[in-house]
Amino acid sequence: MSTKETITNKLREAFTPESLDVTDESHLHEGHAGHRPGGETHFSVYIVSPAFKGKSRVERHRMINAALAGELAGSVHALAIKAHAPGEPG
Repeated sequence: MSTKETITNKLREAFTPESLDVTDESHLHEGHAGHRPGGETHFSVYIVSPAFKGKSRVERHRMINAALAGELAGSVHALAIKAHAPGEPG
């Protein structure tokens, strides 16, 4: 299973999102810190979930970082996050 698939599955399981898009942006960081041949080091996440209702941006990021702790401690060098509750502008 790819890192992208692992991230997608963990976020679906943890947050039951209405919308989820995980993008491997590793190719944009070639030659930068943390990049490895073959990619799967830099990702962006766009997620809309009821779990984020009433939570601050920092709280949402912490929730996602906790769900992906293993990946962030290992193969994932960078994770850009856009997390919203349903009905919020994205």
